[in-house]
Amino acid sequence: MDRRVFWWSLLLVGVICVPVMIAPERGQQALDAVLGLLTGQFGWLYLWFAVAVFGFLVWLGCSRYGKVKFGTEQDKPEFSTLSWLAMIFTASIGGGIMYWGVIEWAYYYNDPPMQMNSGSVEAAHWAATYPMFHWGFTAWGLFCLPALALAYVYHVRKQRTLRLSDACRGVLGRHADGWIGRVIDVLFIFGLVGAAGTSLGLEVPMVSGGLAEITPLRPGMVLDVAVIVVWTLLFGVSVFLGLQKGLRRLADINIWLAFGLGAFILVMGPTVFMIDTFTNSVGILLQNFVEMSFYTDPVGGSGFEEDWTVFYWGWWISYAPFVGLFVARISKGRTIRGMIAGMCLAGSAGCWIAFALLGNTAMFYQIADIVPVADIVRSQGNVAGTMAALSQLPLGTTVLAVFVLLVVLFLATTLDSSAYTMAAVSSRELPRGADPARWHRVFWAVVLAAVSIALMYAGGLEALQTLSIITAFPLIFVLALVAESLRRWLRADHGGGGAADVAVASDSSSEAVPRSESPATTTEEPHEDRPVAATSE
Repeated sequence: MDRRVFWWSLLLVGVICVPVMIAPERGQQALDAVLGLLTGQFGWLYLWFAVAVFGFLVWLGCSRYGKVKFGTEQDKPEFSTLSWLAMIFTASIGGGIMYWGVIEWAYYYNDPPMQMNSGSVEAAHWAATYPMFHWGFTAWGLFCLPALALAYVYHVRKQRTLRLSDACRGVLGRHADGWIGRVIDVLFIFGLVGAAGTSLGLEVPMVSGGLAEITPLRPGMVLDVAVIVVWTLLFGVSVFLGLQKGLRRLADINIWLAFGLGAFILVMGPTVFMIDTFTNSVGILLQNFVEMSFYTDPVGGSGFEEDWTVFYWGWWISYAPFVGLFVARISKGRTIRGMIAGMCLAGSAGCWIAFALLGNTAMFYQIADIVPVADIVRSQGNVAGTMAALSQLPLGTTVLAVFVLLVVLFLATTLDSSAYTMAAVSSRELPRGADPARWHRVFWAVVLAAVSIALMYAGGLEALQTLSIITAFPLIFVLALVAESLRRWLRADHGGGGAADVAVASDSSSEAVPRSESPATTTEEPHEDRPVAATSE
């Protein structure tokens, strides 16, 4: 265990969470003021940064660097392509796609962008398109950037640790082992506790609501706590078993169950409407991708981009380091081009299919005057709107049961990989291919459950979610360092050959020295001997 990262992370979580639990309203007001300042005054920065990352990945994937493999030429992928994609998708998206997949369109339908009339045909077209934009190429590009840099430094440059600070070594050099690197890692763990703990707390009502619909159980505190306990046991056991026996199997089950539910909805739901609306949405997205990426509405002042696009980009940025760390760990033997394609293309396709099946079905019920889903979401909330839409399908009770199970499994996979990643970051060194210590992984799983339960009943979940978005602002600059580090490493190892590249290669080779052998870190305590040393709402 790296005591500095571990204890400072735990202390920061306590310092922030305790005041939010004691005075949630006052804390929320303060955080809302900060969030309003960032999104209102610096919203353009989030937009430009997201576009820049997407452009960087397009260039990288099309360049000669795309063939670079994470590892040696002889290394083969540790997981099959299907399992690899399943773990990436379930760890990255989790229960968020299930939570928002049915009803996100309703928000854009009720309050559309670009000065459209609420409930109009035009609003419906864009309401089906904007979820695909917010969960598409740009979002997955933000996830992919740190994954590329971390996979390169870990599998190619053989860095012994796997931390966000390691992805900045190309720029920070030896300072990545100092206080700057520790601050980056502590902020990463805190942001992940906030994001993952909030996801758990927000999706508990969805599971409780579904159980109340299909069983005699009544929603309330007892049912909510029971759901969290079962959830914690599920992903606690999975994280205890490790990547191969736990997380990979859980992700595979998750994906196959999702395929089954999706096929049923495609056949038994409004098939033609789903396909036609999806086709129309792809056309609108491709034609207007640039406009949507830079839309700020400075004259109309609707605030749509602040409420949604800037908010989403901040949310993806706050999750990006976690996703990057996890994907880097499981991507040995893959290439840069393969990772970009797997995340940006396959990941986007998975989200698009979810919205095409779930969201377009719910929209059909609204437009055909079968179930007023958008009105229910506006008046009764997200859970009620989701339950009303899914109950209308044939075998509605069975569909709801499978849907609830999928929410549980999706989020369990996300929390499993979150606990695994936090344990890896707060471990001193990991032998190549080894998992963090089991007690360490289970400990962070329990922390996530405890934070979510405490904040759920203190009314502070919204504050923690807001804080997670605020932490995305400094991460913009950290991820910029990540991109520059990756560029320098690639030029030094695979191209250029100029004096600057030689200097970078020389400096980087000294950075790859294990911490225990570095002169700057000889005073650190030796790590303990142990069997194994130790990702939308």
